[in-house]
Amino acid sequence: MNIIKKSIITCPNCGYQKTEEMPIDTCQFFYECENCQAILNPKPNDCCVYCSYGTVKCPSMQE
Repeated sequence: MNIIKKSIITCPNCGYQKTEEMPIDTCQFFYECENCQAILNPKPNDCCVYCSYGTVKCPSMQE
């Protein structure tokens, strides 16, 4: 199985998008938007910000 390591994360506050490389061995609980400096947290029932706001689920969820 090929794990996708990059995801486009979209800020729900301002709509800014950025391609980020996801950590492969841990979940990321906080993400600061480069554009508006909003701090993103996972939505309920999601393990990390990539699962909530990214185009690709995090590597642990892909497995």
